[in-house]
Amino acid sequence: MIDRYTRPEIGGIWEDENRYAKWLQVEIAACEAMCEEGIVPEEALRVIKERAGFSVERIMEIEEETRHDVIAFLTCVAEFVGPESRYIHLGLTSSDILDTSFALLLKEAMNLIIKGVDGFMETLKERALEHKNTVMIGRSHGIHAEPITFGLKLAVWYSEMKRNRSRLENALDQISYGKLSGAVGTFANTSPRVEELACRKLGLTPAAISTQIIQRDRHAQYFTALAVLAGTLEKIAVEIRHLQRTEVLEAEEPFKKGQKGSSAMPHKKNPIGSENISGLARLVRSNSLAAMENMALWHERDISHSSVERVIAPDSTVLVDFMLHRLDRIVDGLVVHSDNMMENLEKTRGLIFSQQILIKLAEKGLERQDAYVMVQRNAMKVWAEGQEFKDLIMADGDIRKVLNAEEIEEVFNLSYHLKYVDEIFDRVFV
Repeated sequence: MIDRYTRPEIGGIWEDENRYAKWLQVEIAACEAMCEEGIVPEEALRVIKERAGFSVERIMEIEEETRHDVIAFLTCVAEFVGPESRYIHLGLTSSDILDTSFALLLKEAMNLIIKGVDGFMETLKERALEHKNTVMIGRSHGIHAEPITFGLKLAVWYSEMKRNRSRLENALDQISYGKLSGAVGTFANTSPRVEELACRKLGLTPAAISTQIIQRDRHAQYFTALAVLAGTLEKIAVEIRHLQRTEVLEAEEPFKKGQKGSSAMPHKKNPIGSENISGLARLVRSNSLAAMENMALWHERDISHSSVERVIAPDSTVLVDFMLHRLDRIVDGLVVHSDNMMENLEKTRGLIFSQQILIKLAEKGLERQDAYVMVQRNAMKVWAEGQEFKDLIMADGDIRKVLNAEEIEEVFNLSYHLKYVDEIFDRVFV
């Protein structure tokens, strides 16, 4: 990752200092659990807790020789502790430490991401309430459909983010598991009781059963939840990009004084933040696929997942955190052009009320297909000739046999489409 893309708080989770600190935290929790079980002497535990430490530089130096990161770490810690270090890592295997500490790191990252989700949801709610009654055209297939409000669009995003939060919470629960069950998960050289005690101290749940590793379906769910969240962020970003198009210009990203949009064209204000989010979402999605491919390992474990996770764990968590905070700032500062929204809504000269004419005719007893033909032939004239839809309906003899002028006038009323906005908001923002 490029440094300027990394928010220090979440980026620091994946720094060597924090990663090794988590390893040491797991090792000490295991020693405490073994002490409670009478395996590690109390005096040895006291010395271990007082002296245990490490140097990232020294670990790297040792690893140059050992070509094994956990052995290098343990060797370094032993240099700090002295003879009592013989009780550290007693009966354990490397993955006991790696997987249990990985759970701690993923928990730490997810808690920050959920905090970011909460902040973004609050921004969406504030802007939704602000634009609850800001009328705009709704679009399907990119074509004008019927009126909505910009607040409804924001409320849809809020509701989806609420579901994302639930998925993230569930993924957090599923990843919060540790294991100290040894080389193939049989507790040959330790005990389930030690695992249970140590995990409790770490705020984790012991896996009901494991092999040499925690099973990777948990991690697949975690990274997939991040990918779905990234998909929502991209969805919002794509909509903002569309709304900022010159031909639409209903909303646009904040543009700071002194900001430049193009090296060649001084007039440009580009939705670069939203475009950036669209691109980064592709990376998060591809990482979720890699996490799913990590599920199928040989027998009780191979190492093919390890190199993948060293990349996707920091990348996906940092990217999602960055995307959340960038989009939060964009939505918070989003410039909304309500006048352009109304101007665009009127561009189709009343065609957005075609369904209401159709319904009125059907309510008066016409066969629906006959009514459809009547309305459509007038709608096509609007497209072809640029006439006002209401004028054409008023002049259509077949339609006037069924609907009088007052009934037609009633149809061309925006409030008809917006009568349930309050009720929808009550359902979303409960």
